[in-house]
Amino acid sequence: MSSSTDSLPRLPAVEPSSALEGLVSHLLASKRSLSCINHVWRANELVTSTRASLETAVVTSARTSFLERGITAQLDLLYSVQHHNGEVSKGAASEFEEVIRGLDEAEARLRGTMDLLRGTMVGWLQGEGSEGSDGEERRSLLDFVDETAVEGVLAGMKESIDRSYEAQRDFDESNAMLEKDVHGVEMQLTSNMSRSGLQTSQEVSKPESPIPDILREMEEHAKEMAEKLEMLVKHFDICVTAIKHIQGGGAAAQRITSDLPEGVMVGPEDEGAPPEPISDDERKELMEVLENDAGQVEDVVLEIRDHIADIESHFELVVADNDRLTQRYSSTTAAIRLLDAIGNRLPGYITQSQVFLMRWDEEKLNIQERMDQLEGMREFYDGFLRAYDNLIIEIDRRKSMQGKMEKAVEDAMTKIEKLYEEDSRKRDAFKEEQGDFLPVDIWPGLTAVPARYEIVPVGKDAMSMPNVSKSIIRQATGRVNGRRLEQ
Repeated sequence: MSSSTDSLPRLPAVEPSSALEGLVSHLLASKRSLSCINHVWRANELVTSTRASLETAVVTSARTSFLERGITAQLDLLYSVQHHNGEVSKGAASEFEEVIRGLDEAEARLRGTMDLLRGTMVGWLQGEGSEGSDGEERRSLLDFVDETAVEGVLAGMKESIDRSYEAQRDFDESNAMLEKDVHGVEMQLTSNMSRSGLQTSQEVSKPESPIPDILREMEEHAKEMAEKLEMLVKHFDICVTAIKHIQGGGAAAQRITSDLPEGVMVGPEDEGAPPEPISDDERKELMEVLENDAGQVEDVVLEIRDHIADIESHFELVVADNDRLTQRYSSTTAAIRLLDAIGNRLPGYITQSQVFLMRWDEEKLNIQERMDQLEGMREFYDGFLRAYDNLIIEIDRRKSMQGKMEKAVEDAMTKIEKLYEEDSRKRDAFKEEQGDFLPVDIWPGLTAVPARYEIVPVGKDAMSMPNVSKSIIRQATGRVNGRRLEQ
């Protein structure tokens, strides 16, 4: 509904008599629409009642929640702790089996790697034969590692496993006592009290009352109703202003506005003051706004009625929710009286679960650290084996390169020797042809012989290579290639 005269289309002029008749019609319709103020009063009344209901609901809900916390502390938590402890026990047992299985696998892998080290003899690297210089067996790769470190890690792991078994036995005994207490509580409860009739602690902590949300919606509806009513009042004021600027309209306006609905506050022009003169253009613009708003009056009235209908519907939900909270409070007070006899061992059972978890976590960490140590040793030993195989291949490569270099030296020396002989012949021929004509002292090198060259190795260690059999080289190459395919 418009509230301004800006940018409105211009309508043709209207005769005073027809204009007055139309304005009276609009003013009467606007006056009837003001009866919607009763809906607004009703909306305010329901919103106020809902606020009071919310206060009551908060108090009732707080009392009920206090009692329910007592119930969950003595009964629901007893069941949940029993279930939790059982899950902790089963989970720890499963973890323990997994840890033991992982430990066995890690130890088996390490033992297998150590067996490979033990079976790999390396005496040929120091030039030994099938036995050492004193008749002792040749050395293996295992002789280069410290086996006592492995045994020490395994011994510490066994101690952690024994302590884990002891913690599990203590926890199982505590769970057996908890199960006995739960059975005793169940025997004391009467048939009209069951666990299914109680809410769990998770449910108690959730918001239960829809009244706050309903109140917000009702307040929004009431606010929109008030705004719609204000629009109707403004439209009524425009109608009164417009009719007073029509010849003969002042009396009609005073007669129509004399009995407005109670509570409607109209503008100052309704008090009988003569209107201020306006131009023809201003009058035309005022009429255009009025005509445009008049077509929306019925829609605004319908919207107000829709809003009050929604508020009435929401208020029914508020009443129903209050009844539910009252019944819940009565049921809770009856239930709490049946649970006063529950024992106080629950904190001990909870503590026992925490103690077991701390002990198990500590031992599990110790076992995992030792498993990591075993795995680290295995990876180091595997690296030792890989490096050994690559060492064999490297020795073979160096021997091959040394042979190629010796062949290159031999070829080079042969070519140098040929060049030397060729140079000697050509020098002799030159002296034979030209020597009689040249004085000896014309150039000191005239009679010199060609230079001779030698290629010798630098350093004796560079020439020292162990004698590796072809079978050892093939085996090492096969293992290296096999590892590459596995990656």
